[in-house]
Amino acid sequence: MTWIKICGITNLEDALTAADAGADALGFVFYEKSPRNVSPDAVRGIVRQLPEQVEKVGVFVGKRTGDILDLIWNAGLTGMQNHLGPHCSSVSDNKAYGMGCFPPGFKSYLSLPAEWFIKDEEGARKFISDLARAAEFTKSRVEATSPGDFFQTIFLDSSSLQQPGGTGKVFDWQKAAPVVDYMRPSVKVVVAGGLTPSNVTEAIRILKPWGVDVSSGVEASPGKKDPEKVRAFIAAVRAADERI
Repeated sequence: MTWIKICGITNLEDALTAADAGADALGFVFYEKSPRNVSPDAVRGIVRQLPEQVEKVGVFVGKRTGDILDLIWNAGLTGMQNHLGPHCSSVSDNKAYGMGCFPPGFKSYLSLPAEWFIKDEEGARKFISDLARAAEFTKSRVEATSPGDFFQTIFLDSSSLQQPGGTGKVFDWQKAAPVVDYMRPSVKVVVAGGLTPSNVTEAIRILKPWGVDVSSGVEASPGKKDPEKVRAFIAAVRAADERI
């Protein structure tokens, strides 16, 4: 089944609604410029009341791993999603800190603008090859209790360095389809950016992603989810899964 992440969670009510509706992961934004920015203390309080199987993903912008390790442990996060910025552009950044620094089973996701891959296919292929090698390097050196999903999942969205996520806009799925096809054997692809209950079925049909990620498309206002939209989004994804 398609992995579903509901992002931009700022309160317990929305978190429980998404979890009860069947979300696989919830995203908590730690980016001061975002209207969905939330404090580590608030996230810690929410995480403690969530089902164990739901992933709790911290969303960061241009942060080096060493700068957020304390937050990861203190907030009870099970994963991180990093929008790469000008000071954090290497997929090998995590190696310097050692995989044992993270909680057992921790997952690390990268968010990148789909436009990069669409405009520079040769560069995209090289990046995916580098990422696959990094993933194999990690797998061969971690213990059973260490993280099992580093450098294996990429979020594609309509972001830019000026607006890293939260754009509420879709990228060109048709143009991205060949790139996603190429990426699929090496990495898991999550589609983000502008998804809604009414268009997620089409995104899944065209791109056949491993996962989908939504924030503004299921909101009543920035930082506050609409329960009916959350449930409708998840129901649409599951219906698409059944058809496929």
